[in-house]
Amino acid sequence: MYFAHSYPYTYSDMQRYIARLEADPKKKHRFRRKELCKSIAGNSVDILIITSFGTDFEEMKKRKGVVISSRVHPGETNSSFMMKGMIDYLLGPSLGARMLRDTFVFKIVPMLNPDGVIQGNTRCNL
Repeated sequence: MYFAHSYPYTYSDMQRYIARLEADPKKKHRFRRKELCKSIAGNSVDILIITSFGTDFEEMKKRKGVVISSRVHPGETNSSFMMKGMIDYLLGPSLGARMLRDTFVFKIVPMLNPDGVIQGNTRCNL
């Protein structure tokens, strides 16, 4: 029997969420998914780049970058739900979200410690 101190958010949940974003005809043009690296166990550590891509590359290079990561400690499941909400907002159609995408380049690591999350650890990786 297992007990959870908060509602779980697994590595598989995150992978399914990002796949749904990539399948969305409107949202898929507002971000790029890349592999930042492989974890110790060989799991993909994804990075999402969110900005307005339809502009000139030289203009994009002038934008300030914002780096945000989540799940450094695998037991911080609430941070995955907060990250999901932030990504949903940044990829959304609102004027505020569009202004943020036009002004900044967001580099988001939604799960920095996938091995620890997969193992069910609280504060460490493998």
